[in-house]
Amino acid sequence: MPGSPASSWAIFRARLKRVFQGADPRVCGAFWLFGLINNVLYVIILSAALDLVGPDVPKGVVLLADVIPSFLTKLCAPYFIHQIPYNVRILVFVALSACGMLIIALTPPLQDSRTIAIKMCGVMLASLSSGGGELSFLGLTHYYGHFALASWGSGTGGAGLVGAGAYAIATNTLGVTPRTSLLVFSFLPLIMVFSFFVILPPGPLRAGAANNTGYEAIQSEALEDEDMDEVMQGREHDEMLSSSTHSTSAPSLSSTSTKRVNGALGSFTANLNRVRGLFFPYMFPLLLVYIAEYTINQGVAPTLLFPLASSPFTEYRSFYSTYNAIYQVGVFISRSSTPFVRIHHLYIPSFLQVANLIVLTLHAMFDFIPSYYLVCIIVFWEGLLGGLVYVSTFAEITDNVPKEDREFSLGATSVSDSGGICIAGFLGMAVEVSLCRWQVDHGRKYCKMQ
Repeated sequence: MPGSPASSWAIFRARLKRVFQGADPRVCGAFWLFGLINNVLYVIILSAALDLVGPDVPKGVVLLADVIPSFLTKLCAPYFIHQIPYNVRILVFVALSACGMLIIALTPPLQDSRTIAIKMCGVMLASLSSGGGELSFLGLTHYYGHFALASWGSGTGGAGLVGAGAYAIATNTLGVTPRTSLLVFSFLPLIMVFSFFVILPPGPLRAGAANNTGYEAIQSEALEDEDMDEVMQGREHDEMLSSSTHSTSAPSLSSTSTKRVNGALGSFTANLNRVRGLFFPYMFPLLLVYIAEYTINQGVAPTLLFPLASSPFTEYRSFYSTYNAIYQVGVFISRSSTPFVRIHHLYIPSFLQVANLIVLTLHAMFDFIPSYYLVCIIVFWEGLLGGLVYVSTFAEITDNVPKEDREFSLGATSVSDSGGICIAGFLGMAVEVSLCRWQVDHGRKYCKMQ
């Protein structure tokens, strides 16, 4: 019967089957785990910020230690990381992140400058691994297609919920000490080894390497930049030129070295040109949304407080953790939405995120939003926008960037989110202090009661 629940369910199942037609469960499962594990330690470290540095040290220190190495890795690594096979990269990233977490967990819980510095070294090692992992796994989706990218995005969204939830349950509900919890979590990166070497089908990656695609093609093109006529005329001309050169004289060692240096410089220059072409359509909107998003989370959200009598809480510190949980739910939903929802105009949600920042900042100053629940809706909307721009940016690159440039482009663009978080980390510390001071000066002292 048309319109009946059974008929509607059948239609929904048919549409769902059509959406996921051609998806390989092993690919989806492997990339979901890649996204989850690569990002979950970042979230766990931020959740443990108070336990790592104590109440007297700004928590922005942990955020910056957790982001700056990742940002620098994403900024530099795309120009040379193609020389390292993916299986070697996975082992290196797992070793770095596990060592970083072990350093954090095994350092004595004394809150002096020396122990805090040692812990931050561990945080930075984990951050290096996370940054290198993100650009590598995004590049790897080039070989496995749209469902790999969608699964990666969903896994990264799930990392927020799993990381924050696991640490809260372990330390608050189960009563496990922060040190023991972090020690247990340090073994999570081993799941990436299992995902890559056991779950992920190796065929597409081997086929891509055999066909000389991605970075190798980019490198080959760059090496020929010194003689564009040879590139245009094809390999036949190259062989003729090589034969002629060999018949007259053998190439000198200095000539060979010069060609290698010129080739490396040509490769670097070619990749810089590619980055310039990526900046405005893809990198800038992603950078913009992350600056706005994390300035809200780190700088504005701690001041979005209401009288306890008009809220469901008994203490002011509960506002911030609740906002963070609601935000993570929005991120998870939107990062899992690629098979169903796609946006092609990336600047629209980026500007909407900036609007969220402006509205919530003005509310922190002038207290015009009447209900805590309305702020929760805006925070949920913030998470939806941030996750949507993230996955849509890389989906647009997959659709629109030429195949030979795609692997590099996916990895290079990933620098934008870490760059945005770095900028927001510095902004957030100044914004939180300024907004709290403004509120106290105008008779609202809630931010001093957390």
